[in-house]
Amino acid sequence: MSRELPPLNALRAFEAAARLQSISKAGEELHVTHGAISRQIRALEEQLGVSLFDKDGRGVKLTDAGLRLRDVTTESFERLSSVCADLRRETEERPFVLGCPGSLLARWFIPRLDRLQRELPELRLQLSASQGELDPRSAEVDATLLFADPPWPSDMQVFELAPERIGPVLSPRYPNHAQLSSATADALYTEPLLHTTSRPQAWPQWARAQGLAPERLQQGQGFEHLYYLLEAAAAGLGVAIAPQTLVADDLRAGRLVAPWGFVETAGCLALWTRRADPRSERLAQWLRRELT
Repeated sequence: MSRELPPLNALRAFEAAARLQSISKAGEELHVTHGAISRQIRALEEQLGVSLFDKDGRGVKLTDAGLRLRDVTTESFERLSSVCADLRRETEERPFVLGCPGSLLARWFIPRLDRLQRELPELRLQLSASQGELDPRSAEVDATLLFADPPWPSDMQVFELAPERIGPVLSPRYPNHAQLSSATADALYTEPLLHTTSRPQAWPQWARAQGLAPERLQQGQGFEHLYYLLEAAAAGLGVAIAPQTLVADDLRAGRLVAPWGFVETAGCLALWTRRADPRSERLAQWLRRELT
């Protein structure tokens, strides 16, 4: 069945004016001018082919047609308002499930979790960690936090949080630490480099940005996940390549050092969500503040 209805804005303008018995007050409620309300009502009258208001001194009064339309629009908008409020409340009351790689969760997110819960208690955050490939489209999560490269898919809302920067890190416990700390980056040609099987392009990417020949780098021990790679580096087992975000706390604490700095990649840390959700927007704003 076809539903041929007048424009919603015109119905809202009429309903407010009819309920408040004032075009000026309707304009104040809807944050538009007196003239805008009048134009919407005139357009509605022209579409319906009836008069909805008559002049009444300096004001207006409803015609019989206006009274009929007022009753149904007031009831309809009240019901819509009630249902929308219920839906918002149900959304706010259920936990917000965030998917996150295990390495990012352990090394960056968990140290800040207490502050997040204090500052955004209404989020009721529930974390879903993964050591494998994350699927931002999964129905089991409300949003996903991960490093990725644009372009972004059209069916996802993606909040870009911070550019990704990667660089070599090592521990003061590493036997060659003193020598490497004062050496140029090409000293890494003779070092067996720790790496992850999940991101084999990281070392070549950094090397090219530094003007080094990637083919001259020597791959040492490999790890399946970034978290294990960084723990190995912190234990003094070798030089690892890592996103600056994940080692920032270790660098400040002196647990790791980055003698050659970090280079920016094409990717960024981003929050992905399948649908518009004000909770995702609030979380994205909080994450941006933490990352600056």
